[in-house]
Amino acid sequence: MTLGATEAQSPEGGLPSDHIAETAEAKQIEGRSLGQIAWARLKKDKLAIASACIIILIIAVAIFAPLIVKISGFGPNEFNQTDASGKSLLDTANGGFPNSGLWGSGMSKEHWLGIEPQTGRDIFARLVYGTRTSLLVALGGTVLAVLIGTVVGMVAGYFRGWVDTLLGRLMDIMLSFPSLLLIMALTPVVADRAKDMFGVEDTNALRMGVLMFVLGFFGWAYLARIVRGQTLSIREREFVDAARSLGAGPAYVIFKQILPNLLPTLLVYTTLLIPSYITAEAGLSFLGVGVKEPTASWGKMISDASNWYEVDPLYLFFPGLALFFVVLAFNLLGDSVRDALDPRAGRS
Repeated sequence: MTLGATEAQSPEGGLPSDHIAETAEAKQIEGRSLGQIAWARLKKDKLAIASACIIILIIAVAIFAPLIVKISGFGPNEFNQTDASGKSLLDTANGGFPNSGLWGSGMSKEHWLGIEPQTGRDIFARLVYGTRTSLLVALGGTVLAVLIGTVVGMVAGYFRGWVDTLLGRLMDIMLSFPSLLLIMALTPVVADRAKDMFGVEDTNALRMGVLMFVLGFFGWAYLARIVRGQTLSIREREFVDAARSLGAGPAYVIFKQILPNLLPTLLVYTTLLIPSYITAEAGLSFLGVGVKEPTASWGKMISDASNWYEVDPLYLFFPGLALFFVVLAFNLLGDSVRDALDPRAGRS
């Protein structure tokens, strides 16, 4: 039997050519998920790509800090009073500030960013190790805040009724606390008590753990409010009703049906929360309730440099610049991710 013109076979004798054309066209107009659309937008956003590169670089510096410092040749806690030729690096007769380098910073081919006044510690090495302190505290506090806020918000939004009322009042209480004052008051007290209870020798590691816990504990309530509102909307959707009608329990619905639809919101909030905690750690260290000597911290470096900015302005400039770029990169990336995940934005 011969085929008509509209049913002509392909030259290879396979499926009709019209069917092949329709299949190819269907592949071209195949729908994309929200994640695919967001990734396509992010790849076109040069500002987002630049911010992501800066963040990746900072994370790499924190991970490979010992190797980087080894290449530079000076440890973060090493006192350097003289150079390789035996010449004094500090003017001990006039307060101990560096006696060479750009603007009295002590910058040289050995000390790339200069040295600290009085101690002679290498600023580059301390800046690199300070990256670890800032990122660890910020990431730890963010993880804790996101975990608590997500669980509390989903439970309140899904069960509603008295559960929602009780958790809602708890959110109101947490939001009404003067968190900064409480963090300043609790951090040294909790660190000292924990040191006595557990006999921890490394007090700075303990202080970093306390900072993570306190920042996360006082930072979950706002996210819980957002998650609760989203959960109230999602729980009324058809796929949630279908899961419940098939006998799915609350735990399955919350974590298998509702949580995946909250991931874009959680991702955006996380990228915006990390820089705020980096700034918070720096501020607490600046005020003297963060990490203590000899652990390097950007905030502690800025605090110490504030006493020397008139004779050694670069000592204040470098940690301030590092803090500025990291916080800016996270904020710009967070804004880009939020715009990319916005379903109301154009999808062309």
